[in-house]
Amino acid sequence: EESILSAVIMLAVAVSTSTLNIRIRDQEKLRSENEKERMRGNLLRAISHDLRTPLTSIYGSSSTLISKYDALPKEQQLKLLGEIQEDSEWLIRMVENLLSVTRIDGAKVEVVKTPTVLDELIDSVLMKFSKKHPNQKVITQIPEEFVDIPMDSLLIEQVLLNLLENAVFHAKGMTELTLSVSLVGDKAVFEVADNGCGIPEDALQKIFTGSYEKSAAPVDGTRRNMGIGLSVCAAIVKAHGSDITAENRRGGGAVFRFALERGGEDDGQ
Repeated sequence: EESILSAVIMLAVAVSTSTLNIRIRDQEKLRSENEKERMRGNLLRAISHDLRTPLTSIYGSSSTLISKYDALPKEQQLKLLGEIQEDSEWLIRMVENLLSVTRIDGAKVEVVKTPTVLDELIDSVLMKFSKKHPNQKVITQIPEEFVDIPMDSLLIEQVLLNLLENAVFHAKGMTELTLSVSLVGDKAVFEVADNGCGIPEDALQKIFTGSYEKSAAPVDGTRRNMGIGLSVCAAIVKAHGSDITAENRRGGGAVFRFALERGGEDDGQ
C-alpha cells in the first residue's frame, strides 16, 4: 500500500510540476508577445514622427517650383530640387530600414545565420558607406587573422551602415570615425566610435526604443534619422541573440557596441 501511495504522490507531483511548467511557458510567451507589440508600437510612432518632416518638405518644395516656375531664378530652382532629392534619399534609406525590421519582426523573431568572413563584411560595409558619403573617412581596426562569424550578413551590414551614418548626421564636430572589431573569448565585439558632441544623457536611456523624441528639426537641415535607425539596429542585434549599447566616451564623442558569437554550429534558431 505504501508503494502505491508513494507512486500516486509522485504522479501527482509530476502532473502539478508539468502544469506549472506549461503555465510558466505560457506566461513567458505572453510576455514575449507583449514586448514585440510594444516594440512594434514604438517603431510605428517613430515612423510617423520621422517620415512626416521630409514628406512635408518635398511637398512644399515641389509646390513652390510648380507655382513660381517662371519667376524663380535658376539657382533657387536647383536649391529646391536639391532639397527634394536629399529628402527622397532619406526616405529611401528609411524604407530599407523598415524592410529589415519586417524581416525579423514577424511571428517568430529569428534569423538564418551563415558563416561570414569578417574581412568581406567590413569591405562591403565600407564600399556602400563611401558611395553615400565619399568625403567621410572611416578608420578601421580589425583582427589580422581569418575570422568567420555566423550571421545574417545583410542585416548586420545594415546595422553597421546605420551606426556609421548616425555619426555623420548627429556627431557634431566629429573629426574621427572608427569601425573596429575585436575578439574577446568566443565573441566578436563590433564598435562604431566618433569624437563628436556625444549623446545627451536623457537620450541615452531611450535611444534604441524608437520612442526618443527629437526636440526640434535641426536648423542646419541635417537628417533626423536617430530614432527609427537605432530601433532597427537594436531589433536586428536582438534577433542575433545579443544586445546593442551606447555610451559617451570619456574624451568626447560616443561609442556604439554589440557582440556576436563566433563559430559553432549555430543555425540561429
